[in-house]
Amino acid sequence: MITVRPVKGRRDLKKFIAFPNKLFKDVPTYIPALNFDEVNLLTDKNPSLEHCSRELYLAERDGKIVGRVAAIINRSINDHWNKKAVRFGWFDFIEDYDVFTALLDKVIEYGKANGMTEIEGPFGFTDMDKECWVIDNFDARQNISTLYNPEYYIRFIERAGYEIKCKWQQYSMPANQPVPDKVGRLNKLIMEKYHLRLVRVKHRKELIPYAWQFFHAINESFADLYDFVPMTEKEIEVYIKEYFPFVNMDFVQFVVDENDKLVGFGLSIPDLNGAYKKAKGHLFPFGWYHILKAFRHFDTIDLLLNGVLPEWQKRGVHSIYYCDMNEAAIRYDVHTAYTNPQIIGNEAVKIWETQYNTTPLMQRAVFGKSL
Repeated sequence: MITVRPVKGRRDLKKFIAFPNKLFKDVPTYIPALNFDEVNLLTDKNPSLEHCSRELYLAERDGKIVGRVAAIINRSINDHWNKKAVRFGWFDFIEDYDVFTALLDKVIEYGKANGMTEIEGPFGFTDMDKECWVIDNFDARQNISTLYNPEYYIRFIERAGYEIKCKWQQYSMPANQPVPDKVGRLNKLIMEKYHLRLVRVKHRKELIPYAWQFFHAINESFADLYDFVPMTEKEIEVYIKEYFPFVNMDFVQFVVDENDKLVGFGLSIPDLNGAYKKAKGHLFPFGWYHILKAFRHFDTIDLLLNGVLPEWQKRGVHSIYYCDMNEAAIRYDVHTAYTNPQIIGNEAVKIWETQYNTTPLMQRAVFGKSL
C-alpha cells in the first residue's frame, strides 16, 4: 500500500532531499544538488515564499520512501499570466505508475484546495530554479543547473494525459573554435556604431553594481518567455550572493552602453559536474575542496545565462558577448561548451543554430493539463 504524507520537520526534509541521490546513485549522468542549497530553497529561508506557497510530500510503501514531490503556487506568476496554476517540482519516484499518480494526486488536491484550475511542471519557485524534463537523449550529459530524469518519467506523464506546454533545446559546441575574422570586424563596427563596450574589471567587488543590473536585465529580456515573472529585489540579492562570489571574471561578459547601462550579458561557469558528484550533496568535510579545485582547473564550461534587453535585440549584441566568451575559452584552452536549456524559437537559439558549430544535445519540456 502506498501512503503519501506531508514533510514535517528537519528529519523528513532530510529524507526528501536525499531521496533522488539514492534513487539515481548508479546513474553516471545524475548530478546531486548540494544539500545546503536545497534547504535554502525548500524552507522559509527562500525569499520566493513571500509570493509563493508550497507543500512537500513523501510517498512510502512498507516503510520505505518511494517518491517525493513539491506542490507550489506562485501567486506572482499566476497574476502576471492571468491563470490559476499549481506547479509540481522536486518530483522523483521509482518506476511505478501507482507511486507517480499518488504523488500527483496530492499536488492536484493541494491546487484545488487553493482554487487552482490547472497543473504544470516540472518547475521550481522561479526560472532560476531547475525546471523541465528531458524528452529525448536521456543519457546525455547533465549539468548542475538542470534536472535529471529517466525515460519512464515521460512515459508516465504522457500516460496520465498531460500535454507539452513548452519545449527547450540544449546544445554542445566547440568552445575554442576560431572566431571568424568577419564576426570580429562586424562586432567592432556594432560597438562603434552604438557606443558599446565590454566591461573589464580587476577586482570582483567591481562586478557587484553590474550584477544588480544583470538580474534586472534578465527581468527585462526574459519578460516574454514562457511562465517567466520578474525577480524581486530580495530574490536578486540572494542570487548575487549565490553566483558572483565564485565566477571566473573572464567568463562574465557584460556589454554596456555609453552611460554604463547593461544592455547584454553572458555568464558561464566551469564544469562542476565531477566536483558535485564527489561532494555527494555535502560541502563538508571535502565537498568544498572538490568544487574549489574544479573552479581552478577545467576544460569545459556551462553557458549559464545570456540575454539582451528588448530594445537592443536584433542589433548584433548577442554576437559581441559570444565572441568575447569564445576568446576567453581559447585563452583557457577550454574545448567544449554546453548551453543551458533555451526555449525553442528564441533569439539565442537562432544564433547558435546559424552562426556557430553547435550539436543538439537534448530537448526538454514542461507538461500540464486542466484540473
